[in-house]
Amino acid sequence: MPTERITAAFDRAKADKRAVLVSYLMAGDPDLETSYEALCALRDNGADIIELGAPFTDPMADGPAIQRAGLRALAAKTKLTDVLALITRFRESDQTTPIIIMGYANPVHSMGYGAFAEAAHKAGVDGTIIVDLPPEEDGPLREEYAKYGLSVIRLATPTTHEARMKKVAEGASGFLYFVSVTGVTGAGSADPAAIAANIDMARRVSGLPVCVGFGVKTGAQAAEMAKIADGVVVGSAFVEHAEAAHESGDLARAPQGMGSLAKELSNAIAGVAKP
Repeated sequence: MPTERITAAFDRAKADKRAVLVSYLMAGDPDLETSYEALCALRDNGADIIELGAPFTDPMADGPAIQRAGLRALAAKTKLTDVLALITRFRESDQTTPIIIMGYANPVHSMGYGAFAEAAHKAGVDGTIIVDLPPEEDGPLREEYAKYGLSVIRLATPTTHEARMKKVAEGASGFLYFVSVTGVTGAGSADPAAIAANIDMARRVSGLPVCVGFGVKTGAQAAEMAKIADGVVVGSAFVEHAEAAHESGDLARAPQGMGSLAKELSNAIAGVAKP
């Protein structure tokens, strides 16, 4: 079952007494072939879980870097079916690394929840983060996911109080994505001490591992977050390598840069011993 792949990733990290590294890239940015090479580079350099962005025309939760990545992917005519095909290709050589699709409800709704769940399962997807589909509205999608063991991964923030956290956790699986700052991706940087209690509460209420993202770009920042969370999510910093590759015309720079950053982050996280 796909959720088991996510659980296994956290179990391996726990055995190593470290947090997991969750790395994000936008599918189709700057093209699908480069995205495939980047997936492999992330995996080979310490990414435990990979979030793969599905481009959408109205990315309300994404900051400028990921917005631009989505526009480049859309300009390359990347569709949701292409994202699934990319994962299918990755699964030909990797049956271990969890892959999470991160995106928005409209493309999934357009395909049809049942059709998407079946296609995601066949492709080797482990779960999704549908940013604009709250717990009150995702029941039909969860029903389809349950047929294939796909994880519904939810978002929480520093303003999510305990009563709301119970609702966020209802029907969630895999892990909980804790947004460390109010705002969009890539915005500012959080104070770990200010959110440590929130993360403890999220873990207690949900019974799930909690991964912290938004505003984490460097090894030093990742190490600080690894002290208080089960996993660290990094997105915009990876996407910036795809942008640099696109602008230079040297597309090989994207997987190379992402791989180097993944190694830096992975090594920094590994340096923080967990109990």
